[in-house]
Amino acid sequence: MIAKEEVLDLLKSTESYRVERTTSTGNMDKFCEAICAFANDMPASRKNGYLIIGANDDGSIAGMKVDDALLKKIAGIRSDGNILPLPTMSVERFSYPEGDLLVTEVRPSDLPPVRYRGRVFIRIGPRRDIATEAEERILAERRCSFMATFDATPCLSAKLEDLDIDYIKSKYLPMAFDEETLTNDKRDIKEQLASIHLYDRENDCPTYAGIILFGKNPNYFLLGDYVQFVRFAGKDKGGDILNERQFAGPLYKMLPTLESFVRDGIITQRPVPESLFRERTVWNYPEGAIRELLMNACMHRDYQANMPIRLYQFDDYIEVMNAGGLYGEARPENFPSVNDYRNPLVAEAMRVMKYVNKFNRGVTRVQEMLKDNGNPPAKFDVDAITAFRVNVHATKESDLSKPTSQPTSQGISQRTSQRTSQRTSQRTSQRTSQRTSQIDNTIVEKIIEFCNQPRSLAEIAAYCGFKNNRNFRERYLNPLIGTRIQMTIPDKPTSRLQKYQVIS
Repeated sequence: MIAKEEVLDLLKSTESYRVERTTSTGNMDKFCEAICAFANDMPASRKNGYLIIGANDDGSIAGMKVDDALLKKIAGIRSDGNILPLPTMSVERFSYPEGDLLVTEVRPSDLPPVRYRGRVFIRIGPRRDIATEAEERILAERRCSFMATFDATPCLSAKLEDLDIDYIKSKYLPMAFDEETLTNDKRDIKEQLASIHLYDRENDCPTYAGIILFGKNPNYFLLGDYVQFVRFAGKDKGGDILNERQFAGPLYKMLPTLESFVRDGIITQRPVPESLFRERTVWNYPEGAIRELLMNACMHRDYQANMPIRLYQFDDYIEVMNAGGLYGEARPENFPSVNDYRNPLVAEAMRVMKYVNKFNRGVTRVQEMLKDNGNPPAKFDVDAITAFRVNVHATKESDLSKPTSQPTSQGISQRTSQRTSQRTSQRTSQRTSQRTSQIDNTIVEKIIEFCNQPRSLAEIAAYCGFKNNRNFRERYLNPLIGTRIQMTIPDKPTSRLQKYQVIS
C-alpha cells in the first residue's frame, strides 16, 4: 500500500489516468467505475491507480472524517460481484491535521477487460469513459499476452544461484545459438536467460522453466517433480514390490538417466530359435517406444501438481501416468491428431537438447514401433481430467514358439527339431546376447560413419547389410534421430527425398 507521505505528493499533482479525487461519500457508481477504469489500465503503464476520497479538485484536504462504515463500504466493492474479474485493490484510511483521506489503491488487472455491470470503463488522461469496441479489443489482446503458461511464471523463492549456470553457458546456449551470436552477445547471464524466458527481469528470479530444466534442486520448489518407478510382481498393484526407484533433478540430468534405465532396467531381449542352427532376438518392448512415452510425460506434465510421473511395470505391461490431462486445443475427440503445449518453454528446450522433435508424431511412432516389435497397440486413457495414462503390453512369448502344424509325422519332426534348438539356445543364450549387443553397437557405428554426408534410408540399410528397410529404420535408425542423426527434411519425415546425416 502507498505510504502516507506519498499520498500528499499525489494530492499536489493534477488528476491523471492514475489519480481521481472526490469529496463524495455516497456515489457508489462513481467509485466502482473509477476502480474498474484503474484495473483496465488503458495506457498499459502497469502502475497502480488511486481513488482518493476526502480531497478537493485542487488537491487540498476537505476536512472530512472517515468512519469505519465508509471504510467497510468501499472495501466491499471488491467482492460484491459488480466488478468482474474481481479487482486487486486495498483500502486505507490516512489521518492528517486538515482531516482524513480514504485511499483505494487499484492494481492493473492481468485479465482485462474488467467490467462494471457489463460495461468496460477506462481512463483517458484525467477523464473516465466507456471503452469503444476497438479499445475493448486492445484490452482483450492484452489479456492473452498476460496469460503466461506456468513454466513462464517467476519462481519467486529462487535465485540465480539455484540454476546450474556452468552447464547453461558451456552446453545449452551453444546448442541453442550459433557461435557467432554467442560471441557478439555481451549481455550478462541474467539478460541472456531472460531473452529465452528462463529468467524473470521484473522479479529478479528464475522462471519455473529454468528451475525445471537447469535447477540444482528442482524438487525443493516443485515437490512432485520426479519420476517414480515401481516393479510389481504380478499383473496389478496388489503384488509384491520387486524394485523401486526415484529419478529426480533437472531435466538435463534426469532425461539421460531415464534413457539408460529404460535400456538397462526395463528392456529385455532373448534369443528365439527359428531353426536348428538359427535364432533371432526378441525384445519385450521396443526401447524407442518407452523412451518416447517418458519424454512426452516429462514435456506435457502439470508441474504444479504434487503427483510424480508414474512408471509402473507389471509382469506383462507397463503403465506411464503423469499429472495433467489433455491441454489446450487437444481434446479426446481429436487426440492424437491435435496437440498443444502446457509447458512450451520446457518443450522448446527439450527440442534444443534433441530429446523431442515437436512434430506431433510421438503417438504414431509409438504405435508403429510396437507393431513392428510384435506388441499390441498402446492404450491411451485421455478421458481423465487431471491425469494422462498409457498402458503398453509386452510381446506374448507363448505365441513366439507356438507350433502351427497338426500332430503328423512332419509335425513331430518339427517339434523334435524345436526342442533340440531350444536346448542349444539355452546353452548359448548368454554368448548370443553378448554377440547381439556387439552387433548392435557395430551397426550404430557403421551408421554414424556412413552418414558423414546425407544418405537415404535404402543406402544406409544396404551399407549395413539389411534388406528390410522398415525394420532397420525402426530398430536402428529412429533411436538415433535427434541424438546423433538428424533428418535433412525434418518438417516432412515421410518425404521420399528424406535423407539422414550426423548431427554436426
